[in-house]
Amino acid sequence: MPRKLTIALLAGLAVSACNEQPQQTTNEPRIKVRSNEQEQLHKLDAFNLAIGLKRAIYDAGYTCKRVTDAGFVGAWQNLDMWMARCAYDKGATRDWAIFAGPDGSAQVRDCRDVPGSGLPDCVIKKRPKGSFTETR
Repeated sequence: MPRKLTIALLAGLAVSACNEQPQQTTNEPRIKVRSNEQEQLHKLDAFNLAIGLKRAIYDAGYTCKRVTDAGFVGAWQNLDMWMARCAYDKGATRDWAIFAGPDGSAQVRDCRDVPGSGLPDCVIKKRPKGSFTETR
């Protein structure tokens, strides 16, 4: 009788193991799609990066009188996040987060709205070479 009981238990375990779902592996490679526009932003000097980011800010319906600092923040999902500090009249400044997408699009957010949103903080990790002001 003990042998039949052991066989019955093993058979029951085997059947229950068949119903278990396989575990997902976390070592699967992720594919990241990047656009030519995303790559080109990384190659710009400070002056030309300021022009590109300022244009994205204006295209989104905002203003930026002069970019005084800018750089790469990091990747977020399939977007590259950039930050631009704009100076306005009377010394006021505003920081903007610019997200460059693999489809050539750009999304702009006020950095004051970023905390608590799940987006990376507006902290520049890599600045371009050169100066943000035109030399005369």
